Amino acid sequence: MQTLSVLKRGYTMKGKKLLSILMTTVMLSAVATGCSKPAPTTATPSGGANDTKTGEVVKLVYARGQDTTGATNEIVKQFNEAHKGKIEVTFAEMPSDTGKQHDQYVTVFNGKGTDYDVFDADVVWPAEFAQAGYALPLDKFVEKDGINMKDYMKGPVQALTFKGQLWGMPKFIDAGLLFYRKDLVTSVPATWDDLIAQSKSLKSKTGSGYSYIMQAKQYEGLVCNATEFIAAYGGKVVDGDGNITINSPETKKGLEVMKSIVKSDFVPNNITTFTEPESDTAFIEGKAAFLRNWPYQWAESQDASKSKVVDKVGVAPLPKGSVASAACLGGWVTMINKYSKHPNEAWEFLKFMTGADGQKITAVKGGSAPTLLSVYNDSEVQKNPLFGNKDFVAGLSAAVSRPVSPIYPKLSDIMQVEISKYLAGSQDVDTTIKNMDTKMKEAVTAAK
Repeated sequence: MQTLSVLKRGYTMKGKKLLSILMTTVMLSAVATGCSKPAPTTATPSGGANDTKTGEVVKLVYARGQDTTGATNEIVKQFNEAHKGKIEVTFAEMPSDTGKQHDQYVTVFNGKGTDYDVFDADVVWPAEFAQAGYALPLDKFVEKDGINMKDYMKGPVQALTFKGQLWGMPKFIDAGLLFYRKDLVTSVPATWDDLIAQSKSLKSKTGSGYSYIMQAKQYEGLVCNATEFIAAYGGKVVDGDGNITINSPETKKGLEVMKSIVKSDFVPNNITTFTEPESDTAFIEGKAAFLRNWPYQWAESQDASKSKVVDKVGVAPLPKGSVASAACLGGWVTMINKYSKHPNEAWEFLKFMTGADGQKITAVKGGSAPTLLSVYNDSEVQKNPLFGNKDFVAGLSAAVSRPVSPIYPKLSDIMQVEISKYLAGSQDVDTTIKNMDTKMKEAVTAAK
């Protein structure tokens, strides 16, 4: 995942390399805490081209991390050409480290600064920025322009929705997927029960003594894997208002299935030390039949300079639990600074960049997976073999957000510690859930 560390991913996972032309580069990110009550916004959509004097060009600054693909420059160029004499956007390149980006935004916005009008955010930042009063709610703009948010993948919209309002627009997506060996697997497992059964039968055929790999070390990747199991069985860590809802039979079932896999004889006996790098290495060395990982894994598997499974790998959505297939969401969204002096023009740029034209540029030139489903039907976009793969798109469409909360880093830390204790056998599932519920509620109360 790249944002699981650029992806340090907010996640704090392996900084995934820029992927080849065959693959999505995506970024998962480190987040910092900090919340305060938002001041009410006075900005309303006017639909006009200029917020200033008639005939004066409105100048905007768009900020995002380093982009070596040229996609950002192309988006800015096309928008400026289409709005010549009215709006002019300048691209401000932020540090490539997502943690440094986050901190720089917080410093500016906390001082009500207008250095940036539009900015990209990791998918785990929106609730924090909304609660702190840094971001402009976009519901009125979306309604005015008749944008149907159902045209976008559900996961990124979920991550942007906090306390009943929309705080940004989805830009590109990353999500957990199932990679499998086509030379060993005769039918892709549709459910976790099916995967468990197949993994048991295939462990003798990989030469390693195991057949399934995941990320189970105590770090952000553990939270992502746990989120997938919890959601697959109908559980949820928080509700749309940030209230803790983790204490449920559905959460219990999801964690029990997760532990049954971690403690099985078809995973490496040191699986609780595995992060993305260990998972990637074992899989491309041909040691497993199945792997849960991020989209970058496909390109890794096709790299003949290091992979022993070139042309032997397929990709599919993660298996279903009792309720659904669920993949942890990664990727980036775009928001508007609440203190921007030109919110209407900022919206026009944001709308272009996250609409069909902008997302096509991001996909074709930048190699990042679109969040707008219709873009996958474009013939140029489909030249990327992953973007033309319906199973890949289905896997991304199953993405669910990690807990949408202004104190997400604290919630993540609690989950990492308690779930690790459960997987290690030092506490049972009921104690684990009770501890998470209690500690998370205390953290939420303390942050108010």
